[in-house]
Amino acid sequence: MPKLSSELLSVLRCPVTGSGLVQEGDELVTVTADGAGNKLRYKIEDGIPLLLPPELLPAAAAAPADQHDAAPRHAAE
Repeated sequence: MPKLSSELLSVLRCPVTGSGLVQEGDELVTVTADGAGNKLRYKIEDGIPLLLPPELLPAAAAAPADQHDAAPRHAAE
């Protein structure tokens, strides 16, 4: 598991709380807790931080792979 660079970590923020993030193994963890006192965790897959709020993860996992890679389609003019 590769370690993310300190430059990247310095600009990444939790999408829910806006808190800074630190790497713990194959996850990023918020520096400060949310309103419920929990530190949020985000997976790192293939060196890419998955910074989706927890409630959006099931929808992202269920989306077909071609949806993620498709270029935007524009109507012919």
